[in-house]
Amino acid sequence: MQRLFDILLSFVALVILSPLLIIISLILKLTGEHEMFYRQARIGKNGKLFYVLKFATMLKNSPNIGAGEITLKNDSRVLPFGKFLRKSKINEFPQLWNILIGEMSIVGPRPMVPDTFAKYDHTAKSFLNTVRPGLTGIGSIIFRDEERLLENTSDARDFYDNHIIPYKSKLEIWYIKNQSFTLYLKCIIITAWVVIFPKSSLHLNFLDDLPETPENLR
Repeated sequence: MQRLFDILLSFVALVILSPLLIIISLILKLTGEHEMFYRQARIGKNGKLFYVLKFATMLKNSPNIGAGEITLKNDSRVLPFGKFLRKSKINEFPQLWNILIGEMSIVGPRPMVPDTFAKYDHTAKSFLNTVRPGLTGIGSIIFRDEERLLENTSDARDFYDNHIIPYKSKLEIWYIKNQSFTLYLKCIIITAWVVIFPKSSLHLNFLDDLPETPENLR
């Protein structure tokens, strides 16, 4: 049922959004570094590598500059138009293609670069490998303000590795253990809500028994 909805929703969304996607592509081609899309290798279901597709929002060499794969709030590597795309989450829309062809789902753990995936423990990896990564998911909802958390640390990489990854592991395992079509729909609705109202705590009312948030991540 979930895969059927992935196909239907991604196809309909691509058709409806196609005029917007074309306009954004043209703006990106004419501004910044003249790149429309950003492709990056990520870990998919069963550990298979695939290339996630996003609108280009950062400098081409950004993985080798500053915080590397981690993006901070007000990151200087983000291009002017890219700031709008990232804040509105429009930069993620090209992943609808990844969903349509079966590399991703609308809901699931966010796809990770191999270096980040390697830092998850064996138990987490074994769970993550059983599902398609998602455009959104419980980790994306809870950590929608991740850049703010990292901004207030002295060492963003250390904080991410030792505090965010362990809790994200618990959240993604929770989702996989509790997978259902109802939970799938809830995550879609909550994601749409928190994009419009980013400070909302709606998920606390609709998602039961979530792993407790550590004090330093609140």
